[in-house]
Amino acid sequence: MTPDLMEAGAQRREAMLQRQAQGGGASGGRSAAYGRIARGQEPDFAHGVALYLDDISVSFDGFKALNALSLSVNVGELRCIIGPNGAGKTTMMDCITGKTRPDSGRAFFGSTIDLLRLSEPEIAQVGIGRKFQKPTVYEDLSVFENLELALAADRGVRSALFWRLSGEQLDRIGEVLTTILLRSQAQRQAGLLSHGQKQWLEIGMLLMQDPRLLLLDEPVAGMTDEETERTAELFLSLEGKHSLVVVEHDMSFVDALTQGKRTVTVLHEGRVLAEGLLSQVQANEQVVEVYLGR
Repeated sequence: MTPDLMEAGAQRREAMLQRQAQGGGASGGRSAAYGRIARGQEPDFAHGVALYLDDISVSFDGFKALNALSLSVNVGELRCIIGPNGAGKTTMMDCITGKTRPDSGRAFFGSTIDLLRLSEPEIAQVGIGRKFQKPTVYEDLSVFENLELALAADRGVRSALFWRLSGEQLDRIGEVLTTILLRSQAQRQAGLLSHGQKQWLEIGMLLMQDPRLLLLDEPVAGMTDEETERTAELFLSLEGKHSLVVVEHDMSFVDALTQGKRTVTVLHEGRVLAEGLLSQVQANEQVVEVYLGR
């Protein structure tokens, strides 16, 4: 770890944590507190399944957003979810993260964690991280400080004021900076980053807590072609270490991620319409009719 990284954030740590305590959140109004609190219950992945949804249904004012949706994602898998607007993709992620409670069905993280019995914060604490389409970072803090804050987020403010990073934690921040392609930008104010770089930074904030499952909602929307290509490389580097569910409309990005060998799931009217390799779902007549067009 270089000396500049070791010193990063020291002068503004107190102001940063006081701001957090006063409710000063990341841009977009959502908190960046990604800390995980040990709860004595760990997900069991012995059967190789990270996420299991069974017969999930959700209705809003008579409209079925999810209609007996069943889906499973393996440990370490990178799964792409596609489908037309209104297919239920966002509602599915809302159910996984506890934002929406289904009318019926089951949702498990591993074989032991019943997600429907947990609150949103508890679901985050057991190892599920969600990335929204719009990046939410602390724009007036440096890239390094955003990652440091993600580490400190599960501490009480009083104790965090006197907290100092260990050598292992500094190494972890350096590792994540390299992973998210921002090592050279560590001291840069987050608000000065490009849109794509802000997306990478928020993913880095999630990675600081080592989530077992990452939910990524249209992560390349608004990115340049170069940023989109580098994001594909980033996600592929995470495969195996984490399970990833990527909701996306950009078919060239989906192609870059799946590389002809990873499963793509197509949702339509709240349920799975088709599943298989990208070439297979692209050749599916129903998928062509409702989503891809002729």
